[in-house]
Amino acid sequence: MNWHKLQHLKPSKIRLLQDKLLRNFIRTQIPYHPFYHNLFKKNNLSFSDIKTTDDLRKLPFTTKEDVAPTAKEPKKFLDFVLQPNKQLIKQYAPLNKKIKIIFNKNHLYYEYKPVHIHFTTGRTADATPILYTAYDLQKLEESGKRMFDVLNVSNDAIVINAFPYAPHLAFWQTFYAIKGINLLSLHTGGGKILGTDKIIKAIESMKATALVGMPGYLYHLIRTAKEQKRNFSNLNLVVFGGERVPIGLRDKIKEFLKSMGSKNPRILSTYAFTEGKCAWVECKKESGYHLYPDFEFIEIVDKNGERVNEGEKGEIVYTSLDWRGSIILRYKTGDITKGLHYEKCACGRTLPRIDGNIERSSEYKEFRLTKIKGSFVNLNAFFPIMMANKDIEEWQVEIRKKNNDPYEIDELIVYVAPKKKANFEKLKSDLKNKITAETEVTPAIVKVELKELLKRLGMETELKEKRIVDNRKKI
Repeated sequence: MNWHKLQHLKPSKIRLLQDKLLRNFIRTQIPYHPFYHNLFKKNNLSFSDIKTTDDLRKLPFTTKEDVAPTAKEPKKFLDFVLQPNKQLIKQYAPLNKKIKIIFNKNHLYYEYKPVHIHFTTGRTADATPILYTAYDLQKLEESGKRMFDVLNVSNDAIVINAFPYAPHLAFWQTFYAIKGINLLSLHTGGGKILGTDKIIKAIESMKATALVGMPGYLYHLIRTAKEQKRNFSNLNLVVFGGERVPIGLRDKIKEFLKSMGSKNPRILSTYAFTEGKCAWVECKKESGYHLYPDFEFIEIVDKNGERVNEGEKGEIVYTSLDWRGSIILRYKTGDITKGLHYEKCACGRTLPRIDGNIERSSEYKEFRLTKIKGSFVNLNAFFPIMMANKDIEEWQVEIRKKNNDPYEIDELIVYVAPKKKANFEKLKSDLKNKITAETEVTPAIVKVELKELLKRLGMETELKEKRIVDNRKKI
């Protein structure tokens, strides 16, 4: 559907559009899907039983455990890839599609042959391959065009892509977005490939207007540029992706950019999960992530799996409406949002929006909730404490056993690189009091030189900086 028309449709018409797209998708594509084809049979459902998005309730949820490969089933992910054959096409494909395939096999390859792979990025589970066809890559490009439209990026923008070069959604969404609107760009591959100093020089020499990358790395890059007294007067847009944006980070980066000549910098964020195959972005009003209702249907459910009312808190559940390759229906992301909104945004768009305050499941599953000295500690608590403190350049949290003895007590150590003029003793006392009050565990605060701490974090060597590490040896 035409994007300009879509983003101004009334909510009632958007729902009717999604019902129509879902009906068609279930009847013409899901028969080619090994997992869901069997799921429908198992639950005594026919493909025609799903007529509206409300009918999705008839289907059980899909979880990460259903999709992710295991040692026993390393190719489980293939069950989530559309795999048409002659018999299925003959039985389920609409007449116009059958004619296209009969007379042009290239159409079949374009729509269904996998040509590109992304991987999920979780630290604790095996990466799950997500397959794209040529049809999907065209949609990835279209979603990127929409992102830049929502961001209000002009045709003469100059973009620096600072995401790490890897088979992950963040880099490739940015790549195809820029390709889609023909912008002058530099795809740096991040600090690990081009290096921070060269990226800084490129931003200055190219007079870049937009910078895209991981929150932690962009903070490091912009802070380093400020220390080098670089001129970033043309840089008026910074877009975060790949992980949660810590509280206070936007204000810090705005402060840095203004000191380097940027008059009115905008700091915005994206939201995505690899299985969803594209990313969504905030508009200038920062009122949530604007969705593409012709690409996906989003439900928000409570802990019992029941849909909540508009604007109420719950888990994000995703259903594809028009992708090929890897497909998921009623997929529980594990991510918690404060709500899904359908009222008109202040920017004028009527697209449904996911509230921008999202608790990422990956943060809890990777390392965010742990037991220290017998008490459960939510390690997410460190982010607002550390990022809000203006006397801190960088930081890292380490959990370890005393004397590295696996039978000894746990130790919580916070490594801090303070700013040059900071009073470290006061900083140390403030941090200790706040962390103890929040976690009920008293930390050791250790002063570290910035260069050493950056190395510890893996700021230019890792896909994601190692902000919190657990070095306790397992017995």
